[in-house]
Amino acid sequence: MDTDYILHRVIRRIASWAVHSFFTEVRVIGGENVPASGPIIVTATHHNMMLDPAILSSAFPYKRILHYWSKASLFANPVLRKILYSTGNIPVDRKSKDREALFRGTIETLSSGSAVALFPEGTSYTEPRIMQVKDGAAWAALEYSKWAKENPERASHEPLMIMPCAIVYTNKSKYRSHVIMEFGSPISMDSYLSQFLEGDEDSRRATVKLLTRAIEARLVELTINAPDWDTLYVARMARDLLWEDQESLDRDEYVNISQTLVDLFTTPDAIPNFQAVRRSLLEYYSLLQSAQLTNSVLSSLSLPRTLDPNQPVALPSRLYTALILIRDSLASLIRLPFFLLPLIVHAPAYVMGRLGARLVIDEEETQAQNKILFGMFLLTLIYPTAFLFMWAFLWFTPIGAILSATLVWLFAAYHNKLINDNYEQCVFPLLEAHSPPNPVLSFFSMKRVGAAWRVLIGVWAPKEWEYSLTALAQYTATPIPPANEWVSGSSKTVVSGAAAEPPVSPQPYRARRPRSGRVMRHVLRTRAKASHLLASFIAQLENGPAEKRVCASAHLARLYGGVETPAGSSDTNSIAVSVSPPAPVGWRRAREVISYLRARGAKIAALERGIEVEWVASTSDGELSSAEDRDLASPQR
Repeated sequence: MDTDYILHRVIRRIASWAVHSFFTEVRVIGGENVPASGPIIVTATHHNMMLDPAILSSAFPYKRILHYWSKASLFANPVLRKILYSTGNIPVDRKSKDREALFRGTIETLSSGSAVALFPEGTSYTEPRIMQVKDGAAWAALEYSKWAKENPERASHEPLMIMPCAIVYTNKSKYRSHVIMEFGSPISMDSYLSQFLEGDEDSRRATVKLLTRAIEARLVELTINAPDWDTLYVARMARDLLWEDQESLDRDEYVNISQTLVDLFTTPDAIPNFQAVRRSLLEYYSLLQSAQLTNSVLSSLSLPRTLDPNQPVALPSRLYTALILIRDSLASLIRLPFFLLPLIVHAPAYVMGRLGARLVIDEEETQAQNKILFGMFLLTLIYPTAFLFMWAFLWFTPIGAILSATLVWLFAAYHNKLINDNYEQCVFPLLEAHSPPNPVLSFFSMKRVGAAWRVLIGVWAPKEWEYSLTALAQYTATPIPPANEWVSGSSKTVVSGAAAEPPVSPQPYRARRPRSGRVMRHVLRTRAKASHLLASFIAQLENGPAEKRVCASAHLARLYGGVETPAGSSDTNSIAVSVSPPAPVGWRRAREVISYLRARGAKIAALERGIEVEWVASTSDGELSSAEDRDLASPQR
């Protein structure tokens, strides 16, 4: 009975606290697809270590108890066995060759109408797409269905359903990012069971493979899948430029928008200068990663024309702009006293979380887990200490205990509220060109203050300080996470029909941060170039022939009026990928794709409004650095 799983409920509550202390939101989509009762096997993606089961259990619809597989040998100890059962674990003897014995615990759990949660990818990993889906979930589902048909009096009266679940992170290692947990339509056993029951061993294995592919297909539809890292990074950069305010991007549409952009940039003949667009976006993405900046932060800095050292305009001058920056920096200190005490109290947890992440710098899927574990460990010391201190101040009275506990809870809630309101959320109030200063003092996050000063230093720095192109190359190289030895397949792809242009060379995942005074002009110049080329790319697709089509994932092609093409068939816009799952196997009209992006808030017109287009290509001597930058400084309207 569910009432027996006391430890599971306790751990689930702690997991919920931990998850919401790190992520801003866990958005659940498709919860109506999950049955409120009856046996189900939840097949979830697994890309963030312990956080995946924590999120899955704490946000699962109807608060159903989820049962996870554990080694059968752990259940040998009677005390540990009781603990494991109370936390919702079920034994699995992976060494057993008897499948009924292997899944005995799973069958018993499902027969009572409970839910079993599995991660069919087999391990947590960081890759640009789903790399593998193993057969364990399919075997368990079919073995239970077979047992239920043979033992109807002991089985649940409701049929078993497989629930595909995708856990997608907007940035899985970043503090205060978002989580999207989406449930797809359930998979029934009806179309698989008869073949599984009637066939021989080879037929049963083929049926299992067929069901596994169905699970994989559902998970692919619910996640973002790119043929390689470069394509994923290019799509991310295009998304960040089109939605500069990331909070304006509808989380319900996040996956489909991201996948549409991935598909768009896997169409090698989309426009004549397709490779130049990709490379520009990739260079800008890599520079931002190296400089530890984001496009949303840079876009919030309304850089005025007066930063141009060669622009002959009256006041406000560059010096006056700097004074405004100083003024607003000082104005932000007004709020500091309200944040100072929570910051001091929580500083040890932040420091320990950062140290925990550094221990696994090359394992992105483990960083958030370590941040939370190290931070929570400190908080389990900080909050009880604060409670005891206040209780002692109130003479250890019963009312004092209630009051102290309430104050500690309010203090924690106040800290989270301040974080949510100030962490990369406020607008930086620099002067617009020819606009009077805003008399209202605005507040802005420390990240924006730091970014603003770095921009100012970079712009004011002498040209001689800039990195040479050779020195800059290390910061424009694509950051590629190291391969996971437990994941089968390869990230390499073969692009058919693409212009032969060498890709950006990969760099180690761990990179040294460049100096602001030497790289910032490069960042702004690359941002201008990427914005300009992306705007041109979209314009060419939108104004091109009505019959122009671009690659699309099969499910998006079906959803938005495109055409799905059989895997392996020839198509002028297709790309050949050397691994499973295959790349887009359908297409959509180019104009429909651009209309789709516009309808969901893409700020296409804003791409050409960046003032860097007009001045960052200039050197300190007032000369343009290249013919390419000359074209950039005078974009076509």
